[in-house]
Amino acid sequence: MKQSHVLLLLLVQIIFLLPLLCLSDDFVNSRATYYGSPDCKANPRGHCGYGEFGRDINNGEVSGVSWRLWNNGTGCGACYQVRCKIPPHCSEDGVYVVATDSGEGDGTDFILSPKAYGRMARPGTENQLYSFGVVDVEYQRIPCRYAGYNLVYKVHEKSYNPHYLAILVLYVGGVNDILAVEVWQEDCKEWRRMRRVFGAVHDLQNPPRGTLTLRFLVYGSAGINWIQSPNAIPADWTAGATYDSNILLT
Repeated sequence: MKQSHVLLLLLVQIIFLLPLLCLSDDFVNSRATYYGSPDCKANPRGHCGYGEFGRDINNGEVSGVSWRLWNNGTGCGACYQVRCKIPPHCSEDGVYVVATDSGEGDGTDFILSPKAYGRMARPGTENQLYSFGVVDVEYQRIPCRYAGYNLVYKVHEKSYNPHYLAILVLYVGGVNDILAVEVWQEDCKEWRRMRRVFGAVHDLQNPPRGTLTLRFLVYGSAGINWIQSPNAIPADWTAGATYDSNILLT
């Protein structure tokens, strides 16, 4: 893809994301429901590609979000405060959730895990809230908080050194979205753009040999910036391994 086309696509993404990234005290009105789950946790096969990580992150209080909030995967990992609007049953604080999937119900922006849905209730009224199935809510985007965790990248299980590399970007802190990921090609002295396969998964056919240096195009409250990882992926990387970028997004 020509560089001008890439820049145009990124500009379109930024224009679309601008209202989603704004932090304020204003809540947006919407609706929320929940999905069935035998253990009250999330779906490990969600559209963000998180797998088992998506079931356990934030203590299982996660949500599938509407296609608008998911935004072709850029919205994966975003954090929201969601409050239902039935005073006898709903708590004042609501629930803090991480977006790990996409999907829409009856006019909903959130399809919550059962655990997250129940957290919107006042103590002792969870069963009543579940009985509604779909409720009016208000929500706002809030900073993601991962105490003790830098941004990390997990090598996808389908990766095959040295012919194919796919990574999953995890622990995106603060109010930030990863728009693009690039790998440094030392012999050509240039950055190679990884393809966003789906959700938070980016891949590259025939990646450079040796250690791999990555950089991320981050868009958030500080604007849009390329941030290079001080830590490289080792040459002997293996599928399923997780590597610390040494980048702390806040």
